[in-house]
Amino acid sequence: MSYRVGPADQLPEGEGLLVEAKDSGAAEDIAVFHAEDGNFYALADECTHEVASLSEGWVEGCEIECPMHAASFDLRTGKALCLPATVDARTYKVDVVDGNLELDI
Repeated sequence: MSYRVGPADQLPEGEGLLVEAKDSGAAEDIAVFHAEDGNFYALADECTHEVASLSEGWVEGCEIECPMHAASFDLRTGKALCLPATVDARTYKVDVVDGNLELDI
């Protein structure tokens, strides 16, 4: 199932956007990021260490740093890169279709 997030040009490079499960039909909230490599990535929004929204974190390169305890994840793979997170984040495929971001849920 695909879900149209909105225009790709509305998500600035280095920023994240929360896509709520109730709106998208996904089983969980999803964070969509415009990484500094120019690509778009999507992860489950909740940090795997403790309840915190990754969409509110800081993007550096192709990593997202959790705003609560500074755990970081690779946006491309979801891999937990440092403590306190030890569990990888779920990834979602995101594409740009006719200028719009679309999630594969």
